[in-house]
Amino acid sequence: QVTSPEVAEILGKPGVRCYVGFDPSASSLHVGNLLQVMTLVRMQRAGHRPIALAGGATGMIGDPSGKSEERNLLDREQLAYNLESIQGQLARFLDFSPGATQAVMVNNHDWLGGVSFLGLLRDVGKRFSVNAMLEKESVRARLEEREQGISYTEFSYQILQGMDYLELYRQYDCVLQTGGSDQWGNLTSGVDLIHRVEGAGVHAIGTPLITNSDGTKFGKSEGNAIWLDAAMCSPYRMYQFWLSSTDADVVDRLKVFT
Repeated sequence: QVTSPEVAEILGKPGVRCYVGFDPSASSLHVGNLLQVMTLVRMQRAGHRPIALAGGATGMIGDPSGKSEERNLLDREQLAYNLESIQGQLARFLDFSPGATQAVMVNNHDWLGGVSFLGLLRDVGKRFSVNAMLEKESVRARLEEREQGISYTEFSYQILQGMDYLELYRQYDCVLQTGGSDQWGNLTSGVDLIHRVEGAGVHAIGTPLITNSDGTKFGKSEGNAIWLDAAMCSPYRMYQFWLSSTDADVVDRLKVFT
């Protein structure tokens, strides 16, 4: 998914700032995150400037996208540990050394942490239509689950993600955000907010969700995530995970992850 065919033309010129947000709900990324990591890697190799955003603020409330129920909130100490670990992992994929394509790591707690509730309502809330927010797939899916529903906390997530994009646009002239297609509602929230506040046109790319040939979600096996931390998932288990890919999935896996 792309917000406009102009994205191809924009990426034809070097130096585009693009970002991906990573959720620090665990102390390690997993193979499900690898698609977005590889997207940033390819952007950097093509002459663009990747921004990896660690959700130090948004990680405190939780994203409803792709979730069937409210998630447990993390305490500050656990969140800080998770952020540090994830930053170390991303440094193994992206080049943060000075140069024309230098990657940047940011933490959205730096700008969201000090926002007051009244300030949020006054400066940002008025830019969002509740009608449009209710139409987001991540919200509608949870509303249909009447017993569980969705809290106001998670309902507000798309506003905070929109604020992230606005801040990165202002700080780094970032004009592209990428994420999984299940994040599409959150991605376009930022695009719309920047258009309303700054009158500028920015873009988003929604990458396809990776599934196995039998239709099951990639990387999910009886709740045992394949972590990128060797202390949480042994190199042997990681090797076996890829080796056990069905023949029908191998070509697609090679295109996405290598």
